Amino acid sequence: MGNSFLVTTAIPEPGLQLLSDAGRVTVLPDPPDYDALAALCASGDFDVVLTQLRDVIDAPLLAGARLRGVSNFAVGYNNIDIEAATRRGIMIGNTPGVLTDATADIAMLLILGTARRVVEADRLVRDGKFLGWEPELLLGRDVSGAVLGLAGFGRIARATARRALGFGMQVLFSPRPPGDRPVSAAELGEFAGNVRQAPWDELVERSDFLSLHVPLSDQTRHLVDADVLERMKPDAILINTARGPIVDETALVDALRSGVIAGAGLDVFEDEPKLAPGLAELPNTVLLPHVGSATVPVRSEMARLSALNAVAIAEGRTPPHAVNYLASA
Repeated sequence: MGNSFLVTTAIPEPGLQLLSDAGRVTVLPDPPDYDALAALCASGDFDVVLTQLRDVIDAPLLAGARLRGVSNFAVGYNNIDIEAATRRGIMIGNTPGVLTDATADIAMLLILGTARRVVEADRLVRDGKFLGWEPELLLGRDVSGAVLGLAGFGRIARATARRALGFGMQVLFSPRPPGDRPVSAAELGEFAGNVRQAPWDELVERSDFLSLHVPLSDQTRHLVDADVLERMKPDAILINTARGPIVDETALVDALRSGVIAGAGLDVFEDEPKLAPGLAELPNTVLLPHVGSATVPVRSEMARLSALNAVAIAEGRTPPHAVNYLASA
């Protein structure tokens, strides 16, 4: 077996076994920095590198890379310059369709957790400050009847809508903010008559909970900036389970401090793992360490798909989940 795989961070089974069955596997003991990863990709020792979202695969790295492909252990691939990879004849694979329900669960958890001030309540009990039931202790807000605005209406947003409707929420959506396109009743399917499309500006202004479900692109970077935050309701809560840079995190901290909005529930951050100064100290937040897909079955399936992609690329085949398509594949 002549295939050789570089794994930048150990992945769950059955991923590593699938790779081992197909060739030689090198698993790095620690996540590489950019220069180390670039050197490894340029060494000619590996056919495919299996990457994480934190691994930056940009045009300069790809220019020197001697690889057949990159298999990303993620649905998103904003860490990879796809155009540069395609120009270099380097195939890219990802792991779509496996974390929809798990991420929607986290979105709903953040909605409930911020609404009912769960983190503050937990801390109060652990700090020994719970002195018994009080009429006005940690009053939160109702989720039932509240307006949930979904920025984007792909698989995860739809799964979140399904859960929100079960909680009696009113669901609005904008399919492709900041732009728009009409969505027919036929395309809505099960949601026809149960959710309503709204322009982005209206979604921002009407939502009690504004939940982000758009990919990161030039159009969506800082989609939620100081201006958008100012136009939200003062008692609104922002939820982000998509990508951190969709939100201007510094502007968010200012908005949360000054009462421009009431709270935020975040599973992703603009400069992970760093947080914007002051964010961690704010009591009106629920902050999770990017665990949207963190269930045992989901991570196992992501490992399986990323390994299958890597093996196919190494063997000169189009991977099961290709991001780009090459004429020679």
